[in-house]
Amino acid sequence: MSVLLEVIATTVADARVAAQAGADRIELVTALGEGGLTPSVGLIEAVVAAVGIPAAGVPAAGVPVNVIVRPHGRSFVYDPDDFTVMLRDVRAVKAAGANGIVIGMLDANGEIDREGLARAIDAADGLPITFHRAFDEARDLHKALDVLLGFDAVTNVLTSGGKSSALHAEAALGALVRQAAGSHCTVLAGAGLTVDAVAGFVSRTQVEAVHFGSGVRVDSNALAPVDAERVRQVRARLDAARRS
Repeated sequence: MSVLLEVIATTVADARVAAQAGADRIELVTALGEGGLTPSVGLIEAVVAAVGIPAAGVPAAGVPVNVIVRPHGRSFVYDPDDFTVMLRDVRAVKAAGANGIVIGMLDANGEIDREGLARAIDAADGLPITFHRAFDEARDLHKALDVLLGFDAVTNVLTSGGKSSALHAEAALGALVRQAAGSHCTVLAGAGLTVDAVAGFVSRTQVEAVHFGSGVRVDSNALAPVDAERVRQVRARLDAARRS
């Protein structure tokens, strides 16, 4: 079984290119330069229509579209007004046809905000949750993962192992992978991954899913379009790594 490849899209064109070049899943965001903020309903609907999993009986291929819900880039500690906005957005994302929600929240002590997460899961009403890189700012990553493993709806944890680049946290990521082994939750490694480094990284960490943003964009520029050739190269390296 091949390693899952998730690619960030910020436009309909990004999503189309990524899907056609071999991405298994799209994470849809806006304001990638701020780490990703909630996209508009119009964009969500357009991307789902362009590349999303089709209705039963439709032969066209499709990929799941997961959508970030993040109201601002200030921090991952949210006040009651932030939560009001986020929960409305979660419901809107579901109504727009997304496959899943990408979200994360911490309390002032650097712990997972369990109550806030539970509220988001309730609003998602059955959609799977990816807990995003707020995880990397938790005080204790293993304790944080234990908390997330207690939520059945959390099916992915996006993490760079607590470092600015996942490539600098291979030991930490390998430990997280072992901790999550056999659970309902997949460690989704992201941040700083490159075409050339991904095969060795996967081999050493044993991650089953990787997340690419700038690494598959033109000139590795966060504000540039997705580069189809880079996505194809990552796909090929992941497939070869799994066969070896």
